[in-house]
Amino acid sequence: MAHIAWLGKKSPFCGNVTYGLSTTAALKQRGHEISFIHFDTPAAGLSKSAEVALPYLVKSQVYTIPSPGAQRELRESLERLQPDLVHASLTLSPLDFRLPDLCQQLGLPLVATFHPPFDAALRNLSSGTQQLTYQLYAPSLARYDRVVVFSDLQADVLLRLGVPASRLAVIPNGVDPEQWAPSTMPESTDLLELRQRFAGQRVFLYMGRIATEKNVEALLRAWRLVQPEGCTLVIVGDGPVRQSLMQSFGPECHVHWWGHEPDQAKRVALLQLAEVFLLPSLVEGLSLALLEAMASGTACVATDAGADGEVLEGGAGIVISTQGVTTQLRTLLPVLRDQPVLTAELGRRARTRALERYTLSRNIDQLEQLYAELVPEGSLAA
Repeated sequence: MAHIAWLGKKSPFCGNVTYGLSTTAALKQRGHEISFIHFDTPAAGLSKSAEVALPYLVKSQVYTIPSPGAQRELRESLERLQPDLVHASLTLSPLDFRLPDLCQQLGLPLVATFHPPFDAALRNLSSGTQQLTYQLYAPSLARYDRVVVFSDLQADVLLRLGVPASRLAVIPNGVDPEQWAPSTMPESTDLLELRQRFAGQRVFLYMGRIATEKNVEALLRAWRLVQPEGCTLVIVGDGPVRQSLMQSFGPECHVHWWGHEPDQAKRVALLQLAEVFLLPSLVEGLSLALLEAMASGTACVATDAGADGEVLEGGAGIVISTQGVTTQLRTLLPVLRDQPVLTAELGRRARTRALERYTLSRNIDQLEQLYAELVPEGSLAA
């Protein structure tokens, strides 16, 4: 078994946080030792061997600005911990660019997981802020021992920018299909409470950040135009554009603003309650919320942003274009409202696809194989 220094995020809540916490928990279950290094205010009583808090100036869902002393603290922590390997779930921080030199000096193999979303349609890489992020990172990523990406499309973007194929590892996100699963009898207390709260309503659901690139406004505009009878749109999450959207799309539009939900059991119950999960993003990596919805047996509609279209292709869900989302949903929502047999079948297919390709155990199998390629023989169990 290996000792892995995991450099990632624990707050504020975002896909990177979910990825880091679920992956490290699964690695621990397999017997690996994890030292979690993240940007936070040091707290009394933390076990130095299990967790290290690096000082920071600014921390958001998207990027992190470390304090001047963060790099020194990281070096001293790695020297003290002496891990077999460093895995950085990149936080869009200046520290990301310094890690290759630091780990080379310490003689530590270095793995990155590169999360930034991308628009698969922009193949010339000449426009869009997400493409600029890829261009900025590519020279540094080429110096990591391995870079984990979520799809062949994402790998192709980095290949075109000069990251060697030998450094890239395509390992899709995964979810635990026992935690994220269709409802069973007897139903959970959370699900029973939700059924009572939304009695008589069929629930359509968005779950994620409320930010411009998530394109929630396009979904809301379509919902207001259609006003599906007997249906409620529940928006779970928070973000920079939430307040402005709430002012324009309220209860009169049959929209319920749930807010951020930190409790996983309630998030599971919300997906079990929902008949349809909608993800109208303009750019994506590979949405964990989409995989969670699929594993929960919820019918899924998503744009072809990032790898999301690849996940649903071939009948596991409905894929729409990132162009003209409102127009497409305006046509699609009445069909989903009038065809509950269709949504039930889509939910079944989504669950099947998640079990076939996107389980957490499959993800960890591939990570362990990658680690074994980098760590001297004998440090990892066969």
